[in-house]
Amino acid sequence: MCWSATADLVAGAAITSVGVACVAGTLRAGDLPLAALPLLLGAHQLVEAQVWHMGGGTGAATLAWAVIALPLLALWVPAGVWCASARRARRRVTPLVLLGTATAAFLAYGLATRPVRAEIRGHTMAYVIGLPHAQLLVAGYLVATVGALLLSGERRLTVLGILVGAGALVCWLLWRLEFVSTWCALAALCSVVLYGWVRRGPAPRPLPAWDTRY
Repeated sequence: MCWSATADLVAGAAITSVGVACVAGTLRAGDLPLAALPLLLGAHQLVEAQVWHMGGGTGAATLAWAVIALPLLALWVPAGVWCASARRARRRVTPLVLLGTATAAFLAYGLATRPVRAEIRGHTMAYVIGLPHAQLLVAGYLVATVGALLLSGERRLTVLGILVGAGALVCWLLWRLEFVSTWCALAALCSVVLYGWVRRGPAPRPLPAWDTRY
């Protein structure tokens, strides 16, 4: 997790490997963005390992970590769920894609206009940005990402949504100042659930209306 550079390297390498397996096992083009999520989150942990090696502070690795954690994931997750969902589920997920897009735009603007600084606090990493309306942006971020998974209509994606939603609550209660870092690490570990989702196999074809054998 985020407890040290070594922990980030080990977790990042393992989760990236799962992401490679997910992408390689994807059969539907629409599943590819979501199947690639462990690949992105594993790379994210590897980036944070570099932030640890730098001793925190500012720099390209710190900014790259923040870009992935905030605007990119706010858009990627609901959009990936939308692409992978059936038509009926897409209608439920569309408002969350719009919310994720709006949240990502505000977060990207904040990162473009304010410096990002990483601070090592014991065995956790905190990222200081100073975003306006931070609590509102975090709420929009969580509703868009976790909500899209919960409304996907697929059991394994719902399980992932429950895991990362519960993880967000735990990380907020235990590491409020380091919430983003700890929750992203936990979400990366939970994303291995997507390997089972990728391997779920094709949905059964519906019988023609005139076929009465069953």
